[in-house]
Amino acid sequence: MCQKSKTDILDLIRSRRVYFDGGFGSLLQERGLPAGTPPELWNLDHPNDVCEIHKEYIAAGCDFITANTFGVNSLKYENYKELIAAALNIAKESAQDGDTCIALDIGPLGRLLSPLGDLDFEDAVRAFSDAIGYAASLRIADVVIIETMNDSLETKAAVIAAKESCDLPIFVTNAYDATGKLMTGASPAAMIAMLEGLGVDALGVNCSLGPEMMIPIIEEYVKYSSTPIVVSPNAGLPAYIDGKTVYALGPDDFAEKMKQIAEMGVGILGGCCGTTPDHMREVICLTSGVSLPEITEKDFTVVSSYTHAVFVGNEPVVIGERINPTGKPKLKEALRNKDTAVLAREAVRQAEAGAHILDVNTGLPDIDELDAMLRAIKEIQTVTDLPLQIDSSDPGVLEAALRIYNGKPLVNSVNGKREVMDAVFPLVKKYGGTLIALTLDENGIPDSAAERFAIAERIEKRAREFGIKKKDIIVDPLAMTVSSDQRSPGVTLETVKMLSRSGFKTSLGISNVSFGLPRRDIVNSSFFLAALESGLSAAILNPFDMRMSEALYTFRLLHGMDEGCAGYIEFASEHAADAPKAQIAGDVSLRDAILNGMKKEAVAAVSSEKYKADPLGAINNEIIPALNEIGEKFEAGTAFLPQLLMSAESAQEAIAVLKGYIGSDGGSHRGDMILATVKGDIHDIGKNIVKVLLESYGFRVFDLGKDVPPERVLDCVRETGCRLVGLSALMTTTVPAMEETLKLLHSFDPGIKVCVGGAVLTQEYADAIGADKYCPDAMDTVKYAERFYQ
Repeated sequence: MCQKSKTDILDLIRSRRVYFDGGFGSLLQERGLPAGTPPELWNLDHPNDVCEIHKEYIAAGCDFITANTFGVNSLKYENYKELIAAALNIAKESAQDGDTCIALDIGPLGRLLSPLGDLDFEDAVRAFSDAIGYAASLRIADVVIIETMNDSLETKAAVIAAKESCDLPIFVTNAYDATGKLMTGASPAAMIAMLEGLGVDALGVNCSLGPEMMIPIIEEYVKYSSTPIVVSPNAGLPAYIDGKTVYALGPDDFAEKMKQIAEMGVGILGGCCGTTPDHMREVICLTSGVSLPEITEKDFTVVSSYTHAVFVGNEPVVIGERINPTGKPKLKEALRNKDTAVLAREAVRQAEAGAHILDVNTGLPDIDELDAMLRAIKEIQTVTDLPLQIDSSDPGVLEAALRIYNGKPLVNSVNGKREVMDAVFPLVKKYGGTLIALTLDENGIPDSAAERFAIAERIEKRAREFGIKKKDIIVDPLAMTVSSDQRSPGVTLETVKMLSRSGFKTSLGISNVSFGLPRRDIVNSSFFLAALESGLSAAILNPFDMRMSEALYTFRLLHGMDEGCAGYIEFASEHAADAPKAQIAGDVSLRDAILNGMKKEAVAAVSSEKYKADPLGAINNEIIPALNEIGEKFEAGTAFLPQLLMSAESAQEAIAVLKGYIGSDGGSHRGDMILATVKGDIHDIGKNIVKVLLESYGFRVFDLGKDVPPERVLDCVRETGCRLVGLSALMTTTVPAMEETLKLLHSFDPGIKVCVGGAVLTQEYADAIGADKYCPDAMDTVKYAERFYQ
């Protein structure tokens, strides 16, 4: 069989509906794969069984089979090359017809990336590159499918690795929960923005949910995606019956649901956990006649963070300007001292003041701008989920920042100079981003609107040559100071009008207009309102300036953008007596430090004499209530896992200081709990999250790690006397090991309470295996521990 060209694959997925295979591990278990044994080991031990499953899917009519490499990476296996080669050669042997495409299957690494976890971003890229690069060298795989990803940053690491290690088409599917978010909080729109920016060839959804529960998520994909969509659901929700995992939907019911998804316009269908060749045969039979609409380019100008997307053009977007050292001595000092906590405080304040995006500029002549920018992005993205505008004139700084940024950022900036465009455009094409384009070139800033507009057109034309679309360019026609030329604001406003009429999105640095004048806020707000009336899409401004906020809210009110006047009424009620605030943020209270995940500020707060005198009061009256508040926000869906974890870590560091005032355990020991990821499962992200939260609430945790045999859990019970245990599993194939552990513990002592959690589990599943409590998330585990020790 010959490897197909990338063009052949891309033509195929756009010309007709195509089909991936379905579940794999459960089918191997039916053939005797022991519970807790990784399926990829059978590439060496039982290649015929692996081959037979591939052939069954091919016989069912599937166009793509996925090699048995989901769990193979260089962090897990020293012999990863042997396992990959065996899997791909088995797939090649299975697909002798020459028509079936082979996908290299890439799953999560099983560790959370920094700053939430202990795995560095570049180490993750390297691990993915090891696997993908070696597989590509064998020239067997036709595509790379990166699937079941529930962290946006790990998804980005895998995509970058694939782009740098091979020239195969890249498909990506993410695993969403019942709330329609990834584990780390990303919405479908945020993932679409990031992945389309990175240039993947197909994107979509797999695992975790059955087809019916996926439909609201798929609706988002159909609305926002300009890229072919892949959908591979589970066969409904799992149940555990007579020692076996059973899924709710048989082939006929599953196919009926998949027909509905096909009719929504999805062109690439497959199955995940619980699906079989019979499921896919019925899906193909029922959906192959459903027409496939043409994939159209969606005209959205969008940037994103690790949680959500911001769309530019529908309503005015505010870009907070305060993280920029120009004219800010305290910020300059902080950058020189590498004190990123000051930047984090300013980010939180601007978010609270209503900014939609934050500009981040670390350019000073006497510091390492690249190091400062990377520190700033990492720190700011731990305390706020607003998208960022990466602001630098140095292409090296831009590239490093684009690489590690978690989302699709704004990039400030490019201009009409050929060397600038040729330096910046390749970076945006590789890493994704929406560009700010300044209307200046080798001749400087033109005096007329027509000349500035012409530069914008030249920039857009050159960008197209690099594959960058017009929708990913926001033009800044440059606000010049009125004190030096009273004609200049009129030229800028006319350029905004011309650009808006021709379909460009626009942005301005508003405060530039008032340099050298008294009461600059009066000039700025009037110019801002005039720019909005001219069609301005986004503005870089001081979100603490009350006059600017008044202009924004009244503009929205008077232009039908504020339903029921609700936004204006709330703003007017809250800010009636406020004055403009431009100073750099000062001290942060202990409560706010915990809520916003500010570790340095939390430590600084508890180091004061106030808390030295009453450390227990700090824990019980401020830290625990703040943790409860962020926990309630998490459960309500208004805060996400990164915020929850950073708050917990801030609490831990503060409590560590407070313990020094009152003894070794600080009076905060609330009980013990044993945690383990069960035998055969190396994915310990969920377990580690639970550990961080428990410790922040004052519990002592005995962490047994991952791939833990039942006997080791019982040994820990005997050694510690602890009677509260938490077990985690990500994969269906390891749930039998969880049941075995439960039975062993309960046979030793029926009074031992065991809670369970993990992506594959449900309440019914937990009941069937004999668990005392099903905990769908980390906060639920904390609450269960609190009740246990009441």
